[in-house]
Amino acid sequence: MTTTMQLRLYDLVPTEIDAFVEWWNSRLVPARTAHGFVVEFAYLDRDAAKFSWALSLPTDAAGFAETEAAYMTSPERDAAFDGVPQRVASSHVALVEPVVPVR
Repeated sequence: MTTTMQLRLYDLVPTEIDAFVEWWNSRLVPARTAHGFVVEFAYLDRDAAKFSWALSLPTDAAGFAETEAAYMTSPERDAAFDGVPQRVASSHVALVEPVVPVR
């Protein structure tokens, strides 16, 4: 079975780190999982105000793009972002592939 993974790297607004992590756990993760995404990992580098996480879907890149497009216009996503101030200063998002065996 094919699995596609997306890596998301964020530079956070330093004063918003704790609020971002709370929001991410309580609102964003449920919105993503409602669309079938699996959160593979999430790490915070508090000193550098960087947040890295990955999500996957059991599909190819085209299927991932289709599900991502549906998520981006979904009521779940709208609700997750409703009233939330800007907490990400910049981001980099890309589909990635493994280069070492997964344990």
